[in-house]
Amino acid sequence: MRQCDLLGINRSTYYYQSCKDESYNLALMRLIDEEYTRYPFYGVEKMTAVLKRQGHTVNPKRIRRLMRLMGLEAIYPKPNLSKASKEHKIYPYLLRGVSIEQVDQVWSTDYSDDKVIPILH
Repeated sequence: MRQCDLLGINRSTYYYQSCKDESYNLALMRLIDEEYTRYPFYGVEKMTAVLKRQGHTVNPKRIRRLMRLMGLEAIYPKPNLSKASKEHKIYPYLLRGVSIEQVDQVWSTDYSDDKVIPILH
């Protein structure tokens, strides 16, 4: 075909018809949206398991692609949640530069399970 020669593409590319079934992807996206609305903390793996239980033949790669296309992400604690706020007072480390040379020179405590446990340095 002359147009293909002018554009520099193969004729097979021009005549290619995708075998993807977009209507099935839309149906899966609708199901993903329904499940995500009910359970926004479901990630790709859990969403894949739910759809497989409903009888759909899906894999995590497909679900990940569709969820990314829809802009969905599981709700879970993100990193750096333990960063102190700017208003929080920062206490100085009082043992910097102190050489501990004898028993009972320095004491510290550890609060765990509502018990105070003295730690000798």
